[in-house]
Amino acid sequence: MTTLEAILIEDEQAVRIATAQTLELGGFSVRACGSVEEAWPWLQPGYPGVVVSDVKLPGCSGLDLLTRLATLDDELPAILVTGHGDIDMAVEAMRAGAYDFIEKPFAADRLLETVRRAQEKRTLTLENRRLKAAWSAHPDMPSLIGQSAPIEAVRTLIRSLGPTAADILINGQTGTGKEVVARQLHVASGRKGPFVAINCGALPETVFESEIFGHEAGAFTGAQKRRIGKLEYANGGTVFLDEIESMPLALQVKLLRVLQERRLERLGGNDTVAIDCRIIAASKADLLKLSAQGTFREDLYYRIGVVSIDLPRLCERREDIPLLLAHFAQGAAIRYQRPLPQWTAAQIAQWQARDWPGNVRELRNFADRLVLGVGDGTAALPKGDAMTEGNSLPQKVDAFERMLIVDALAGNEGSVSAAADALGIPRKTLYDKLKKYQLATARGE
Repeated sequence: MTTLEAILIEDEQAVRIATAQTLELGGFSVRACGSVEEAWPWLQPGYPGVVVSDVKLPGCSGLDLLTRLATLDDELPAILVTGHGDIDMAVEAMRAGAYDFIEKPFAADRLLETVRRAQEKRTLTLENRRLKAAWSAHPDMPSLIGQSAPIEAVRTLIRSLGPTAADILINGQTGTGKEVVARQLHVASGRKGPFVAINCGALPETVFESEIFGHEAGAFTGAQKRRIGKLEYANGGTVFLDEIESMPLALQVKLLRVLQERRLERLGGNDTVAIDCRIIAASKADLLKLSAQGTFREDLYYRIGVVSIDLPRLCERREDIPLLLAHFAQGAAIRYQRPLPQWTAAQIAQWQARDWPGNVRELRNFADRLVLGVGDGTAALPKGDAMTEGNSLPQKVDAFERMLIVDALAGNEGSVSAAADALGIPRKTLYDKLKKYQLATARGE
């Protein structure tokens, strides 16, 4: 359950009491203080909640508080309360790093909506820090690139399901990143054993049972000594069964029994062996339909499909394509020792409109061709565009983002609110980016 906490800083007692009551009725645990100095001992790095503060305070002001928070924890959301019509101070607060501002007098719903959004962001920030710390020991683990709603939903499931012992089914078309998600689930689990990946579609049926369950010496011609199978080898870790829809029916029965009992018998053996591994299966087919057709066991489907993660197709997360393309192109340029190609906003828009039936894998291959200058990558790319401002991945992404913001502001007569709506991002986010790229607006908002 998400912790809802807030530190309220307000020097007027009546306002402080009323605001605290509003937050408490909204489910927040509130520590109400009359000054920044009184609140400061409770503000620690990693504080799980948010800060709501008046701007005009005795001693340290709300703007001074922002400066101090930036050195304490620059991702701690602070919401400032400003006087009615004090636009200049509101803009200054946003530039100083405030999460948002609220004008007096404010409605209770307005306050709660803003504080809840800030709390969601804070919770996500702290969860990401925890995962980053856990994943720092696994530098080779592939990243889950993207900021779209569908991919954020997948990240949420990884965070919530990863630390559990539940077996998981990942559904997704070819190239959507099923193994990437499986590896992240393994790392998030904290399990100390290995991650063992098995492509069920690539194993000949004649060796499948021995590969998965192992065999005893003399179990068949050529079996001169005992061999430990993948399930047993992954002790304390995770087994990833990719393309599980390709598993032979006879072995599906045996796998079901193993999953239920967490014990197995090696081929040619009589003794049972306890196993301690988590099973993550993946399928590009509808297993329930295959069950109805008699090609996949229904009982096995319900055993592995208790908890499932559905991966979006690339065409369902088109806004992630610029980030993905820049990431893959950067990696390809390093691998092939080639310069990064340049591309225009028009080309990005054209690529975002494609269907990409091969999903992220197809985009990665496309990035390789762009770097190598072959096939449909030979249209790269005129110099002099904004995208040529830098060759590194961050420079390329920043230049593209800055160009989109400039276009949105120009198309909306400099209105930050209208531009934010056009870009599909919160106004606060756009203010942050205006500050980052040092962009001025034609209208004060």
